[in-house]
Amino acid sequence: MKNLALYAIVLATTFGLVFGTMPAASALSWNWSYSGTGIAANGTFTTNDTPNNLGFYLITGITGTRNGEIITGLQAPGTPMPGNEPFDVDDLISLNTQQLTGKGFAYSTSEGSYSSPFFASFLSKPGYLEMFSAPTKPGLKNLGLEDSELPISFSATIITIP
Repeated sequence: MKNLALYAIVLATTFGLVFGTMPAASALSWNWSYSGTGIAANGTFTTNDTPNNLGFYLITGITGTRNGEIITGLQAPGTPMPGNEPFDVDDLISLNTQQLTGKGFAYSTSEGSYSSPFFASFLSKPGYLEMFSAPTKPGLKNLGLEDSELPISFSATIITIP
């Protein structure tokens, strides 16, 4: 009986691999960009291929530049970017008119700064903002003099569909 069960599992797995009935992991690629006064950022995202019930995809990878600095990493969802505690990011993107949530996404750059674009529904005219956090200078506390929160125009489009 044990051999029969094992045979059934092997047969089902083989059938799935040969006839393609097993689901394959997929991802979507996106082009994204945003700009504002003194700000120019763009690159690509990788997301999962299935939106949540509100139409948002989870960003799982990022590449690009911000004002010439290379983007080096994506902030994990559920954590705040350094310099913007306690505001967690959710790394969600959508094809809807409002493409980012109020939590947005965040990334680090090659110069040690962090950036987080998000949708600011709390403004009198809701729109996108970028929270920017500059690296702390050696020997000084980060007084926030280089940090900013400025309005931006944001756009993202899917470039590959599996």
